[in-house]
Amino acid sequence: MSDATPLLIGMFDSPFVRRVAVSMDLLGLPFEHRNWSVGKDFDRIRAYNPLGRVPVLAPADGEALIESAMILEHLDDVVGPERALMPPSGPDRRAALRLMAFATGAVEKGLQVVMERVFRPEALHHAPFVERCRTQMRGALGELERACVAAGDRDWLVGERMTQADITLACFATYPREAVPEPLDAWPALRARVDRCEALPVFRKYHAPFFQPDATGAPGA
Repeated sequence: MSDATPLLIGMFDSPFVRRVAVSMDLLGLPFEHRNWSVGKDFDRIRAYNPLGRVPVLAPADGEALIESAMILEHLDDVVGPERALMPPSGPDRRAALRLMAFATGAVEKGLQVVMERVFRPEALHHAPFVERCRTQMRGALGELERACVAAGDRDWLVGERMTQADITLACFATYPREAVPEPLDAWPALRARVDRCEALPVFRKYHAPFFQPDATGAPGA
């Protein structure tokens, strides 16, 4: 690692790691990547984050930043309000936060479905719990669909340029589509907007196919 370049720790099949990488690239902030899994690389990750979770952004000096929301807020502080990926205040910021909250809900419920499948013996799978998670995930995706319909032909969901709402929506909707899997066919406006983002070079650069761990490890999420 160079004297000034931070480490971004975590696998790009994690939507949380991925949205940090996409954001840093868009902002022109260099990083060195450590493709570490929270399963097999648990102890190495815990040297930077005692929780053993990713993403972690470890600067050359100072404390490591944990949790993607914390990291993204730091990145906006670094580049300043004119380049920040979140609107600074007012209705646009509230709209972006609302979209990101539903996208986060969708991906978290998708992760719970995957965890049940991967880490519990099939005989112990609890169908009502899985169905509840799917219902919550689909409810969140439905809210994102309504937002995409309302955005119509606008390039971006909030304002006149790409914001964290677009980045998070694309990264977080792609995870349940690939990992649960939950095709986005029931939400055509959402699917079209996600597909358009995923076609951009910066999203392709940090896309990694979902890697399903075995019961001895854990996914990089």
